Amino acid sequence: MGKTDTKLLRFMRTSGHTPGVEGAAKALGRAGNNGAVWVVVGLVLAVVDGGNREAWLICAALGPIAIGLNFVVKAIVKRPRPALEGLPPLGGAPSLLSFPSAHATSSFAVATAMTRVAPEAAVAFVLAAALALGRPYLGMHYPSDILVGAILGVALGLVVPLSL
Repeated sequence: MGKTDTKLLRFMRTSGHTPGVEGAAKALGRAGNNGAVWVVVGLVLAVVDGGNREAWLICAALGPIAIGLNFVVKAIVKRPRPALEGLPPLGGAPSLLSFPSAHATSSFAVATAMTRVAPEAAVAFVLAAALALGRPYLGMHYPSDILVGAILGVALGLVVPLSL
C-alpha cells in the first residue's frame, strides 16, 4: 500500500490547487483542530433541539474525545507525517505523527453519532469528508491515514452511548 498511498498523496498535493481551495482547506483544518467545529455544531444543536439535548451534548464532547483516543493509536503506530520532495505541507500540526488522522477520526465519529440522533444530520458527513480530504490535499496526511481514521471514527460513532 505504501507506493499507492504515496502516489495518491502526490496526486492530491498537485491537482486542483488554487488559492481559494487551499484557503478553504486550511480554514477547515483549523476548524477541525481539537474537534472544535464539532463542539460548536453539537452545542448549537443542543440549544435548537432541546428534546435531544443530552445526545447533542454527547456529540459535542465526542470530537475532542475521539482526538484523544486517536492520539493513543498514533503513539503506538508512530508513523511520521508525509514528506514529499519539493512539496512541503501547507499547514501545521501539533505532532509529527500521521496515522491515523485525528481530523478524520473525530469528524466521522461525530457525524455518525449525530446521524444516530437524527437521520437528517447525515449532512454532517459532507463536512466530515471535506475536513478529512483536506488533510492529504494540504500534505498533512497520507490517504490511508484518512481512510483508517474514518473507519475508526464510524466505529466510535456507532458504539458511543447517546445518553447518560
